[in-house]
Amino acid sequence: MNKQDFYYELPKHLIAQTPAAQRDGSRLMCLDRKTGKVQHAMFKDIVSLLNPGDCIVINDSKVIPARLLGKSGDAQVEMLLHERLEDGRWSVLAKPGRKAREGDTLVFAGGQLKAHVQELIEDGLRVVALEHEGDLEPLLEEIGEMPLPHYIEEKGGDDSRYQTVYATHSGSVAAPTAGLHFTDEVLQAIEAKGVKIARVTLHVGIGTFRPVKEDDISKHHMHSEYCRVEPETADIINQTKASGGRVIAIGTTSCRTLESRADETGKVQAGAGKTDIFIFPGFEFKAIDGLLTNFHLPESTLIMLVSAIAGREAVLAAYEEAVKEEYRFFSYGDAMLIV
Repeated sequence: MNKQDFYYELPKHLIAQTPAAQRDGSRLMCLDRKTGKVQHAMFKDIVSLLNPGDCIVINDSKVIPARLLGKSGDAQVEMLLHERLEDGRWSVLAKPGRKAREGDTLVFAGGQLKAHVQELIEDGLRVVALEHEGDLEPLLEEIGEMPLPHYIEEKGGDDSRYQTVYATHSGSVAAPTAGLHFTDEVLQAIEAKGVKIARVTLHVGIGTFRPVKEDDISKHHMHSEYCRVEPETADIINQTKASGGRVIAIGTTSCRTLESRADETGKVQAGAGKTDIFIFPGFEFKAIDGLLTNFHLPESTLIMLVSAIAGREAVLAAYEEAVKEEYRFFSYGDAMLIV
């Protein structure tokens, strides 16, 4: 398949620049993956759309304030922390790249944080050694900024709205946005209905921002991301499937984690490691029965994943209707439930 097969026209005014006034106040399109039929609801209606015995799987990764503005010599420089490496160094994106060559030192917040560029690696990434006093996380909270996607032009909002209410483990450079709609009250109502809530962790990397460059999508290479499934989560999911319940991934990151950890029989195995799984039409799902997700960019790996579970033609038809009905798109936008 070609990436052009996943293109659709999107008026710019439908790209959500701010979150909904209330987390659960967004709209929810429901897409029947078997028939392609579409229904319209509000996100808080999701409780009524789940059945006792189902299981939803959330990604509890927490976004770090990974965007840093500083200097390389006298020049302004921007650095995005990407991933902490096993030896304690970090892979980062820096621009302009000519100011972040091997041997350069990038200085942030008057010297509170320094990044010594040690190596240039693939896709414009650099490996840096960070120099700072004390723990890094509270320092980033003080001097870093949320790495909002480029299409969100209105900066300076409430950072907590780019974080799920259940975010726990720091490490993402982009939010698992399907989870942004949930409130504690909605989660409590889901549990009260007899629906299990299981947690996985996938730290979202820069692959979220990377376009598909190959016309033949099968040649696209995904960046690897760290993911983890605890034994308790694997047990909940496997018991749900054994008892006939549905496993519904909350977001493409939860989906990719579960499909990465599923064996040939569909049983999810506990464990941790890197995944570079790329899901597009033709993929055989083993772990999940449904997906909650936002509306994604044209020709992105995310709309390809959604097309794999619901069918490309049905997804594009649903997107066409979403445009017609003026749904809000992308990270701060409305949601789609595919079951």
